[in-house]
Amino acid sequence: MQRKQEASPNYGFREEREKIMAVIKPVSDLRNYNTVLEDVAEGSPVYLTVNGRGRYTIRDIADDEEFEKTKAMLKLMCELAEGRKSGEEEGYISSDEVRAHFMEKRHEI
Repeated sequence: MQRKQEASPNYGFREEREKIMAVIKPVSDLRNYNTVLEDVAEGSPVYLTVNGRGRYTIRDIADDEEFEKTKAMLKLMCELAEGRKSGEEEGYISSDEVRAHFMEKRHEI
């Protein structure tokens, strides 16, 4: 399979289908924001720099939704790991004790 490459003015090459290389542009390029937005695609954000340092990211909304899902999943996995560690160190409680705890909380409301 031959890959098609398209030249990006003064910023190197970007592979069309396999978005391998990052698109990095100075924030001053936002003066012509349409050309910057043309480089944004799903799986290929544009990184904007200020004084040569990374500062902003412009990404496709689908990537943003995927990022938020991944972040939530990671947070849940950390909470589960913390609960497992707590159970191993302090001992687990039975399902009857869990049920009683929540029944008690339900009656408090």
